[in-house]
Amino acid sequence: MNLFSWLRRPAPKLNARQQQRLEQLAPRPVFNESPLRQHRWVVLDLETSGLNMNRDQVLSIGAVVIEDGAIDFSQQFERTLLRPDHKLNPSVLIHGLGPSAIAAGSEPVEALLDLMEFVGNSPLLAFHAQFDQHMLGRALKDSLGYRLHHPFFDVAELAPMLCPDANIRQAGLDDWTRFFGLQAGERHNASADALVTAELALILFSHARRQKIDSPALLEQSLGKWRRRQQSHSF
Repeated sequence: MNLFSWLRRPAPKLNARQQQRLEQLAPRPVFNESPLRQHRWVVLDLETSGLNMNRDQVLSIGAVVIEDGAIDFSQQFERTLLRPDHKLNPSVLIHGLGPSAIAAGSEPVEALLDLMEFVGNSPLLAFHAQFDQHMLGRALKDSLGYRLHHPFFDVAELAPMLCPDANIRQAGLDDWTRFFGLQAGERHNASADALVTAELALILFSHARRQKIDSPALLEQSLGKWRRRQQSHSF
């Protein structure tokens, strides 16, 4: 017996229908040089029980779609995950998710399968994407045994890279929405935050096109170069 085998989580138990849905999920998207507006993008926001990426849980998921260079309001996703054993804490109150909302939520396996079917093979956008990517990846692994392989683009990185004259590199979502004069509705709500992030992303895509960064592949390459410059300047 492996010394560390007791640390491994048991494989999730899925019924036959859930297993079939899992096996039919779309493969990882392959980037090419086609223009940004020709791609379907899923803009994602998670509300969680806290900021500890190894202990806290996903409470709700909101997502909207950018397609043909615009937000497609016919494609929206919103789920509150069922957490009957979750203890109420201040972060839950901030998100407006009381015990009744959580108790009435969707069972995590079904909610996460619904999400990944909604995402398909689209690349993902999020604000402070590293957190959302880690939390979603952990939820998918724990509930489905599924390894998240979709690329995430961080709008919090795209904004200062594409708009260096703004000089607000450590800014949050509220700072960038104010900078561009966007009207943010209800905040600390997954669907509302996903929508305002999508509005911001469309503005940034416009800046990217003007800078000849007009494909996901070029966007990924430009972000890599930008990150290396930021690291070199920090020394």
